[in-house]
Amino acid sequence: MPLEPATGTPPEPRDGLRFHWFLPTNGDGRDIVGGGHGVAVQSAGAIRPATLGYLGQVARGAEQLGFEGALTPTGAWCEDAWLATAMLAEVTRRLKFIVAFRPGLLSPMLAAQMAATFQRYSGGRLLLNVVTGGETAEQQAYGDFLGKAERYQRCDEFLDIVTRLWHGETVSHDGRHLRVAGARLARRPDPVPPLYFGGSSAEAGPVAARRCDVYLTWGEPPAAVDAKLRWMDRLAQGAGRTLRYGIRLHVITRDTAHEAWMAANRLIRGIDEAMVREVQEGLAASESEGQRRMRELHGGTADNLEVSPNLWAGIGLLRGGAGTALVGSHAEVADRIEEYAELGISEFILSGYPHLEEAYWFGEGVLPILRRRGRWQHPAPENGDGLVPSAPASGPGQPAAAS
Repeated sequence: MPLEPATGTPPEPRDGLRFHWFLPTNGDGRDIVGGGHGVAVQSAGAIRPATLGYLGQVARGAEQLGFEGALTPTGAWCEDAWLATAMLAEVTRRLKFIVAFRPGLLSPMLAAQMAATFQRYSGGRLLLNVVTGGETAEQQAYGDFLGKAERYQRCDEFLDIVTRLWHGETVSHDGRHLRVAGARLARRPDPVPPLYFGGSSAEAGPVAARRCDVYLTWGEPPAAVDAKLRWMDRLAQGAGRTLRYGIRLHVITRDTAHEAWMAANRLIRGIDEAMVREVQEGLAASESEGQRRMRELHGGTADNLEVSPNLWAGIGLLRGGAGTALVGSHAEVADRIEEYAELGISEFILSGYPHLEEAYWFGEGVLPILRRRGRWQHPAPENGDGLVPSAPASGPGQPAAAS
């Protein structure tokens, strides 16, 4: 079979970087909220329930500030991403939703149909984050008993079927893991949703190169990110494709570096060492190569958490998944974002505790700086719906406090 073209239609072409926020569907709080990748469900830290009212506040704030989309996680530890975002589409106008989903938990025909329906009813605001699943125990709770390598093989088949359906083909497929006969969509999605895909393992890379539009990495130091992107460049070139790149990070940005580091240190002040051990024991059992790389950054202790200039690994002490944050003055965080952009990163999926307030710190502090530097522009028309971020009252950066 000939190589497939790019699987999705990218968002409207526009120069500059794209920024997305995060919807905390497992709850939010003023401290680090745990969950995911082997961390027990109902982890400590959530003092704001993930109600539609609160998630709507976060979504509308992100939309106003100029975030293009918002990632919604998947797993037993949070609310269902498809249903939550379908409801939140009703209380937003422009914001896109990066819906995380697991290919092995529904049929490819149903997934293709769900995406097409979402696009019609939301006005084309669906983006999809493919999560193959790095935790066998959690997959088995959902009734999926394949091993990790087989899950990636099935994911490859799944995405081949789905994208062919989206492009109007009638698909019959008799593969190692999936079988469909005469599958065809009555109505295709318009636009075809782009596929976001993360994975650092040898099994993940080739699937991402063949199938995804945006390859995602967690927030590692720039040298490690550069090595990973060059690895993906080679794989994509071998598949006859070109990928876009994104990064998943937390942010703690303030008018001065001192204030930002004070906020970061407050998140782990008086940290419960027993809880850290419990979380790290859960994460150590993860099959995710990306999770292993996150754990290596902090080593399970609160010592030497600034693993690269303005890159802080403290989040990963208590949370699975993305475990690093950009910490600093608005200008310093803008500098680090530009550093990642020079490596080829064009999309940034960000979050912070609490998600409502931290969105405003970043949106009113960092985005205007990047706009002045010609790196970013608000996705809404300047004189359209009035969603233009205000200028920050930012003081000069100060030396970072000890982390």
